[in-house]
Amino acid sequence: MSPNIPLLSIVTFLPLVGAFILLALPGERLQKWWALLVSLVTFAVSCLLFAWWQTGQAGMQFVERLDWVPQFKIQYYVGIDGLSLFLVLLTTLLTVLVLLFSWEGISKRLSSYLFLLLALESGMVGVFISLDLVLFFVFWELTLVPMYFLIGEWGGPRRIYAALKFFIYTMAGSMLMLAGILVLYFQGGTFDLLQLQKLNLAPNLQIWLFAAFAIAFAIKVPLFPFHTWLPDAHVEAPTGGSVILAGVLLKMGTYGFLRFCLPLFPQATRTFVPYLSVLAIIGILYGALVALVQKDVKSLVAYSSVAHLGFVVLGIFALNPQGIAGATLQMVNHGLSTGALFLLVGMLYNRRHTRLLADFGGLWKSIPVFGFLFLIVALSSAGLPGLNGFVGEFNILLGAFQANVAFAVFGTLGIILAAWYLLHAVRQMLQGPVTRPENATLRDLNWREVLTIAPLVVLFFVIGLFPNLFLDKINPSAQAVASALENRPAVTMALDRQP
Repeated sequence: MSPNIPLLSIVTFLPLVGAFILLALPGERLQKWWALLVSLVTFAVSCLLFAWWQTGQAGMQFVERLDWVPQFKIQYYVGIDGLSLFLVLLTTLLTVLVLLFSWEGISKRLSSYLFLLLALESGMVGVFISLDLVLFFVFWELTLVPMYFLIGEWGGPRRIYAALKFFIYTMAGSMLMLAGILVLYFQGGTFDLLQLQKLNLAPNLQIWLFAAFAIAFAIKVPLFPFHTWLPDAHVEAPTGGSVILAGVLLKMGTYGFLRFCLPLFPQATRTFVPYLSVLAIIGILYGALVALVQKDVKSLVAYSSVAHLGFVVLGIFALNPQGIAGATLQMVNHGLSTGALFLLVGMLYNRRHTRLLADFGGLWKSIPVFGFLFLIVALSSAGLPGLNGFVGEFNILLGAFQANVAFAVFGTLGIILAAWYLLHAVRQMLQGPVTRPENATLRDLNWREVLTIAPLVVLFFVIGLFPNLFLDKINPSAQAVASALENRPAVTMALDRQP
């Protein structure tokens, strides 16, 4: 049992406070050390959440509650359960690793870059802990601004286009969600998420509200056909931005489905299951097939996210404990594996200034440490047994087979395709002769770069070999969500009638 310490507030606001202090510090070296120190302390505090976690409980833990705008019943109300615990830990860990990676890679406006990363960390943690809908929306929007500037200022040649596309897509979804939040407030007289879950909303109203929230979350995932902003944002973003985008920001969409759509609109959820499951399968297959023909390795990893997150959505809408628990763990797995892939691609780009698969070959010979780590990360992303990806995918498939065998079969096909495009990239980059002289003289990873990747690789094996360290904390919350949906029938989408 934890002492009376506001851990969630510390984890949430420490990076933001540190970001403002950073702006007053002289010299880039001091600013880099300060940003790294703030992120390390934040991660250390977040680890206390894991250490003091009460396993076996499905409810919210580390709850903090204060009146914020009492006249509208808006509260500072935060807490976490098994669905959000590891997403908070993932956020704080990846921020540390991105700052380590960026130690030498950012050559302009470093203080602004570090400020935005720390501010973004606060926003992302806030999304995963908010239990008041207005507070959630504020943090949701707070993540939008730093990422827009990270892409637009430090991105590639088409960075302005990619940043605007990211901003417009996300903002469109946010406005729909805001409208849904206001309707819920007028129905329930509160923004308290746990109280709103007790409402018995009219079937037609559930349909409309589910659609408003689901579109916002589907854009963020991104679920097919809302995915078109993602490849541009990934390819143009700086490496640190790509890691945070794939590792954490996309999970805000899948987390939103779990935290809001399923418990708030249970009857509508069952109605939308076949539609969202089909979109998830299309995303799995489309993302994998497009990744297979990419010539740019960063673009390949970007399209792999469309496929992997489609797999997570498939697990969520299995609506059973196995699928929901597998999807929750796979969110974390994807953040670790795809974050590592983007980091390694960024390290290689810093040396060769190209990401084209055709420009590589034979890297085993010139940079064996890079080759070894890239292979492990690729196998993790492909779901090799013994590594983290397998555990999440196995639970998702268990849940999917229980819900719909056909959906599970198509999902399995996506796993096969994932192994294909990832091993194709390994063969193109690492194997064969060194055909280009530039590749023969590459320097291998230095100690800082190895230190950046090593924690992720360790977690691949820890999750893969000891999954119950994580599932024991996730399962009670997954069971609670699934149980709440069991006795809720689907509703007819008669949208032309008033509720």
